[in-house]
Amino acid sequence: MLINAVPQRQGAVGPRAAELPDGCLALAELAGHVLGRPVHHVRQTRAVSEVDRGIASRAVLTGENRAAQLAALEAPGGPVLTVGGDCGVELIPIGVARFRRGPGLGVAWFDAHPDLNTAESSPSGAFHGMVLRSLLGDGDPEFAASPALEPGRVLLAGTRVFDPEEEAAVSRGLAVTSADAWASVEKLYVHVDLDVLDPGEFAGLNYPEPDGWTIERLVSELDALARFEVVGAGITECVGTPREVEVLEPVLAALGRLLVSGK
Repeated sequence: MLINAVPQRQGAVGPRAAELPDGCLALAELAGHVLGRPVHHVRQTRAVSEVDRGIASRAVLTGENRAAQLAALEAPGGPVLTVGGDCGVELIPIGVARFRRGPGLGVAWFDAHPDLNTAESSPSGAFHGMVLRSLLGDGDPEFAASPALEPGRVLLAGTRVFDPEEEAAVSRGLAVTSADAWASVEKLYVHVDLDVLDPGEFAGLNYPEPDGWTIERLVSELDALARFEVVGAGITECVGTPREVEVLEPVLAALGRLLVSGK
């Protein structure tokens, strides 16, 4: 298992976005300790660029940040745990997993938000709210994945805040909200945006939403995925301090169990 720390912040906007790189590094250090693996630091600039065609910091996201992530995943190997940064960091590892693992790849998306907006529908221009839509091959062509995830192979878990276009995308079957409706999945990528948790459970959230899960619930839901071959995982949107992230040890351990059991 490889741990990649990707301290990107340009996919997010808002008052705590600038704290994402430090939150990423704190969480990655803890992951290395919990999982007993070295952490590979993927260099990301902290500079931002202007909104371009509806996407904030487009030039940075499509330039040096993307190139560094692609280089870090160039050599095929075992499962990778990507520690973000904003949710936009998932575009590259999930895209690479889809390319290497084929159309049977499924994604379990643990997130308060479905991230199914496009540049046209996004209320903020923040790419972290568009990344899953891009992975499904939709939206801005500079970000749309090819090959794309297949409709129905994405399960939204703990998702509770939908914009209108995101509701429409789910109604068309791009993603499902019930495991009973999940298409047959051969291999699995697991995404965890920490805002799936309730803010009272963990304070270091970039975009907190009320009525979230407990850490115990999240660990239980992750452990229930052990029946799948998990080929990669990501954990994102942390703005916690080194002391604050310590409560997330059980979550990191659960992700490690999934990745170690994967092939």
